[in-house]
Amino acid sequence: MTWLDTLFIPVTVVYFLVVTSLFMYGLNFMYLAYHAWKLRGALEAEPSNRTMDSLPFVTVQLPIYNELYVAERLIEAAAALDYPRERFEIQVLDDSTDETVPLVARTVDRIKAQGFDIHHVHRADRQGYKAGALADGLRSAKGEFIAIFDADFVPKPDFLRKILPYFDSERIAFVQARWGHLNSGYSLLTFLQALSLDAHFAVEQLARSQLGLWFNFNGTAGVWRKTAIIDSGGWKAETLTEDLDLSYRAYLRGWHARYAGEVEVPSELPVSFTAFRRQQHRWAHGGFDCAIRYIPLIWKSDASLARKIQSSLHLTGYLIHLLLFACVFLYPLVVAISERYPGLISLFGIAVVFNFTALAPIALVAVAQNSLHKRWFSILPAIITLAALGAGLMLNTLRAALQVWAGRRGAFERTPKYGITARTQKWEFNRYYVSVDLLVAFEMLLAVFNLGTVWLAWQNSNWLIAFYAAVFAAGLFFNSGLTIAQALRRRFPPRLAVDSA
Repeated sequence: MTWLDTLFIPVTVVYFLVVTSLFMYGLNFMYLAYHAWKLRGALEAEPSNRTMDSLPFVTVQLPIYNELYVAERLIEAAAALDYPRERFEIQVLDDSTDETVPLVARTVDRIKAQGFDIHHVHRADRQGYKAGALADGLRSAKGEFIAIFDADFVPKPDFLRKILPYFDSERIAFVQARWGHLNSGYSLLTFLQALSLDAHFAVEQLARSQLGLWFNFNGTAGVWRKTAIIDSGGWKAETLTEDLDLSYRAYLRGWHARYAGEVEVPSELPVSFTAFRRQQHRWAHGGFDCAIRYIPLIWKSDASLARKIQSSLHLTGYLIHLLLFACVFLYPLVVAISERYPGLISLFGIAVVFNFTALAPIALVAVAQNSLHKRWFSILPAIITLAALGAGLMLNTLRAALQVWAGRRGAFERTPKYGITARTQKWEFNRYYVSVDLLVAFEMLLAVFNLGTVWLAWQNSNWLIAFYAAVFAAGLFFNSGLTIAQALRRRFPPRLAVDSA
């Protein structure tokens, strides 16, 4: 008996569990994409039938932490909201520790001199991070509704007038708008991020909301009812995704939500790959944490079976990266076992076909681009590149999962922005640079391992596994390579940049 004979049963069982799980997530993506395509008109329909008897008082909260390049832009956009000045206030919740503080102070004084009700709330300790800042501001907020914008967002003047009519029931806790993009054409990285976010907002958020399923507040570009925040326990810093955490606490308290897909709020996408990694790590960490906290409570609640299933899939979405990581080590074993037992090739082949749904996010992207009246067929190579980008984040997500499993909460590290909206702008030598960590070395090693799997699968004519392993290798090389390239550019700037300094 060889080691392959010993591993035959456990490898077969684990492999089928992994690909079945991937099939389940992929099938759900297809389900959401189908319904989003049917409901795509909701992304452009003006809410003409929604009116308000009176204009409620609104508090606009702007949480900021060391945002020297975008803070002034955000504050000016908030002051430009087309809403009666006597019916809203602006809270600049500033936890900054650098020159952002005096910059914000000057900007607030200038706006206040124009007759706006605006307050600069500066905290020195940053306790609770963003959740702590929001909670601190809520204590003095005068508004019945709380509009929240992160530093990288630029709300349009008609935002409040368009979104407030969605509070057509006393049990609506929050209304989420759709994110737009200020710099999607800046680089391949920002373009791929835009595709991914469009899929989330034009497909997942739209389908879940229209089907009566639970969806989350995205932390910015939305409005909360103040009483709903308080009734749900307020902002808490117990997870790294305070927005997802509060959303599910509100649902479990019997509140509802609305999605305003036709209301777009432009934002700046991260141009730094290390910053993008940090953002994805925080979202994965918070998602896993909330899944552990709330899935048991959801299944004990009186929510419908559909909501329980969809909420579980929603909260565990980053598990897909861990399943792909498992496939990295299962694929060579499956190829070797199939070679020893040729009769199993057809059986394993069925499982690989199931695994095809791991690429189902491509359907989400295509539907999203079509719904937003953007060309999708011509950018199909970019959509496939996006699948590789996602696969290349598997180690980044694995680290987040291990931290949650070990009980490590971690610090809330915000994603720095540089005010980049045009391709001619440079950012590499600005402040807030996020350093490269050792993870990229492991990503490159894992990419090389996948190339070995490609060769092994090719030799055994297992074309699908060869394809998947190639996608994994490409994603890992792309992520680690671009990260290193940006770091080298900062460390060894072009002579022109040195001469002009």
